[in-house]
Amino acid sequence: MNRTGTDVVCADINEKGAGETAAEVNGKGSQALALKVDVTRRNEVNDMAERAIAAFGAVQFLFNSAGSAIRRAKFLDIDDALLQQTFALNVYGTFYAMQAVLPHMLANKHGVIVNMASMQHRRGGPGSSVHYAASKGAVVTMTMGVAREFATAGIRALSISPGPVRTGFQAASQSSPELVKQFIADVPMRRFGEPEEIGELVLFLCSDACEFMTADTVYANGGSGWR
Repeated sequence: MNRTGTDVVCADINEKGAGETAAEVNGKGSQALALKVDVTRRNEVNDMAERAIAAFGAVQFLFNSAGSAIRRAKFLDIDDALLQQTFALNVYGTFYAMQAVLPHMLANKHGVIVNMASMQHRRGGPGSSVHYAASKGAVVTMTMGVAREFATAGIRALSISPGPVRTGFQAASQSSPELVKQFIADVPMRRFGEPEEIGELVLFLCSDACEFMTADTVYANGGSGWR
């Protein structure tokens, strides 16, 4: 048994990756369901929620982590397609998932939602990712609004605003080696965060240790991102 004993729905557009994660969870004694889901499509997100409830009876926690800058671009080079794709993934995907699970959580009078934001919502992403920063600012605001609207209904909602984390994000968004060096230079700890460190933070925010925390964004950035 893993230390939380939590059953997990692993939903990702990368079907192979979702399956590998589910297999790892199953190997540790819990149960996991792997689903291929494009979070920019409301019908697929709704189906994910229905299948999760059918498989496990209840959804107590939702972690929305799908997101990308799609590609780097200076502000005047951001076209309609890039802006729309970025908001479809980062904002609409999070919005759809929250709308899909909230009625179920409200019926159970319990639920914790954790959304992935970014330090860029404070910095604006000048020179390479204003479109991304704006979308993550929307995530922070939307999380706050949901948290405050349902605060008396047993629902908590928080976002995490990390600094640079060692995932495939930098490659997917076409970060140059020079930009990656700039990111690290801005981190007093002089390293990227690790995915496991963010995972531990998600577990903490979902735990009973945080019952008075809601409507805020939590920073995990090695001391970076404030200038």
